[in-house]
Amino acid sequence: MSNDRNVDFVLRTVEKRDIRFVRLWFTDVLGNLKSFSISPAELEEAFEEGIGFDGSSVAGFVPQEESDMLAFPDAETFQILPWRPSDSGVARIFCDVRTPSGKPFGGDPRSCLKRVVQEADAKGFVPNVGPKLEYFYFGNSEEPVPVDEAGYFDLTPYDSAHDLRRTTTLMLEKMSIPVQYSYHSNAPSQNGIDLRYCEAVDSADSIMTARLVIKQVANEQDLFASFMPKPLAGCSGSGMFLCESLFDHNGENLFWGTENYHLSTLAHHYIAGILRYAPEFTLVTNPTVNSYKRLVPNGEVPVYTTWGRINRSALVRIPAHKPGKHLSARIELRNPDPTANPYLTLAATVAAGLKGIEDELPLPVEYTGKDVTDAHMVAMGRKHLPRTLGEAIDAFEESKLMREVLGDHICDFLVSEKRREWNDYCTSITDWEKRHYYAGF
Repeated sequence: MSNDRNVDFVLRTVEKRDIRFVRLWFTDVLGNLKSFSISPAELEEAFEEGIGFDGSSVAGFVPQEESDMLAFPDAETFQILPWRPSDSGVARIFCDVRTPSGKPFGGDPRSCLKRVVQEADAKGFVPNVGPKLEYFYFGNSEEPVPVDEAGYFDLTPYDSAHDLRRTTTLMLEKMSIPVQYSYHSNAPSQNGIDLRYCEAVDSADSIMTARLVIKQVANEQDLFASFMPKPLAGCSGSGMFLCESLFDHNGENLFWGTENYHLSTLAHHYIAGILRYAPEFTLVTNPTVNSYKRLVPNGEVPVYTTWGRINRSALVRIPAHKPGKHLSARIELRNPDPTANPYLTLAATVAAGLKGIEDELPLPVEYTGKDVTDAHMVAMGRKHLPRTLGEAIDAFEESKLMREVLGDHICDFLVSEKRREWNDYCTSITDWEKRHYYAGF
């Protein structure tokens, strides 16, 4: 149950602000946002006893014969939706999903991440994450047609997304989600938004909220916001870069060090854990067939399990340290894309880092971008990330760590669902095949 003080604040706010609908939010295993509304009169009971719903209709939850689930609102996530009318207002609250017996449900991604965070807390660590989301604006048509031809950080009349980004930023800030940067990214119609770092569960909540707000703002302007990793051939794809760090309970950044690139030995072990287990968690961070159209050698995205300070093709990049800003010491994980379930992504990557600390894994040699052949990479002990969804499924299925972290329920569903998706893709006839083979034989 949520903290009583937070619950009292929510109940008072609902009455004072004339909130008529409270939307309970949660995600399925694939990262799709789910919601149903309750009246304010049901809210107090929801905090105490949960609200029942049919879990058999949610992807990755339970079969029909075990359909009863309970949604328990987390009062700390209460926010009024700024795009709804101020009179007869609408609010949202993220929920944790539990079984009828009150136990955390094994298929609930948010509960999975909370478990990893609790295990980190028991070791004296507080995981913090600052996400960077990239996405595209397109016209509302069947084909992805760019609405501008601007480039990275361009300030020109050709960047038609100025107003969209400003409105999105203001909406997120009204929902207590600080935006550090918003900008036009590399490709035509591609945009980016950087959210301020916060504790891991809050960060995942913020990612889910930002994805909805971005789509909402675009829809109001008769546009479509797409988080597809690679919607346009010949252009940069969209990533979901994650800046991760560990703090102690006193608010000190445990990644800060006076030597070794201003990173502590603990941070080195954390990075080593990420590199060691990256092939195993790639299915989580890059969960679609299209994800692997982005992860190709082009100098901007990772292909191998590497780390580096200035090389943006490294899997883990070390952002430049700001003198006197010890709290900013962090790593940037560059392979995830915005189709990933943020709860499972943070659970998997943080757990991999913590495993590196537990096993005191050594940090490999830094990747400078000069040894780019497979032979050099193998000689240096660098593994190739999965090249396709099929390879990612195989590596994930064999991973003991992922099953330990995510649990049998989530792992079994992901393997089954993603293998079905991969098989469906492999048996589909594409336009490329028709162009190359239809009249050639």
